[in-house]
Amino acid sequence: MPAIHEVATLTSKGQITLPKPIRQTLGLGAGDKVAFDLTGDRVIVTRMTDDAHEDPAIGNFLALLEKDIQSGRHVTTMPDDLARSMLAALGKRVDLNEDIEGDVAL
Repeated sequence: MPAIHEVATLTSKGQITLPKPIRQTLGLGAGDKVAFDLTGDRVIVTRMTDDAHEDPAIGNFLALLEKDIQSGRHVTTMPDDLARSMLAALGKRVDLNEDIEGDVAL
């Protein structure tokens, strides 16, 4: 993707118009959605696609996972007890409406 530098003016309502070269490069049209990600003092604008997941928890988790992978310091193995538990659960039907046993800490 080409490097583009454009300036937009913030209105009193906190709105901006994405400059035409940015809209064209991202393939944006009326009604399309964009995501804004703040990293330090930079805002990254991303075109949202139909297959993009809009759940903020999933989005935040995927962003954290991506950052972790890019850092090169990510965990490459999982604990044995977790692996055994996951393998034991393979093929078992999951009922999402089933009550959770035991205490749950959030």
